Amino acid sequence: MYSLGMGQAGHRVPAFVGLAGHPVRWQLLAELGHTDLRVRELVARVGQPQNLISYHLRLLRDGGLVTARRSSFDGRDSYYHLDLDRCAEALAGAGAALHPALSLDSARPARYRPRSRRLSMLFVCTGNSARSPIAEALLRRRAGGHVRVVSAGIRPRPDLHPHAVRVLSHRFGIDVTAQRPRTMESLAGRRFDYVITLCDKARESLPGLDGHPRRLHWSVPDPAAAGDSGEAAYQSFIRTAADIDTRVRHLLPVLSATDLKEVVP
Repeated sequence: MYSLGMGQAGHRVPAFVGLAGHPVRWQLLAELGHTDLRVRELVARVGQPQNLISYHLRLLRDGGLVTARRSSFDGRDSYYHLDLDRCAEALAGAGAALHPALSLDSARPARYRPRSRRLSMLFVCTGNSARSPIAEALLRRRAGGHVRVVSAGIRPRPDLHPHAVRVLSHRFGIDVTAQRPRTMESLAGRRFDYVITLCDKARESLPGLDGHPRRLHWSVPDPAAAGDSGEAAYQSFIRTAADIDTRVRHLLPVLSATDLKEVVP
């Protein structure tokens, strides 16, 4: 973790404060708080040279606040992701270090505040057989049915992956046995408030959509890459579902705060 010195009164400054307090690093954290991004995209958004962005990203990675993984679509690129659970824990620790009354309950589950108009969400991956249907099911459950949510694939497979069906049933008590992958064409004419891509190929090849929805990206590895059978393959799906569930939980406050006036109905 990023090392810091002592304050004037002899109190050690929490590592999170030192990491997040730098203006460039704060900008990077804020951008990655919305969506996974590549270095060149962060350079454009933050408006700083690439070597400086890379330097600060390395510090954030060393501090455990940011992770990176190679793009599954173009291996020359990497997507950076903000570890929101780690940030929540670090922020809670920083508050408690200042005063016990400022400790945050980071373990409290996030809840969705229903809106006067239901938000409409679309999750997209390549085959619509694992990542996007898992996200669809988990958001529908965690939002208590108050969000219209659907998933689709740019090249859908014939059926949901059996491990996706199994992990949703065994880990979350959600039955999707009757669900089948959907094509993007089957959603023609529908408008969405948010479109979230879960694989790099879908993000980089998805065309523009009606209504100009807000587009986010979650760079989630394909759990099926570990194979289709055996316990090791299933464990990959467990990890993927846990990752997506964490992202969904942290998405709920964002959806609750969405200004619907800015969204094309």
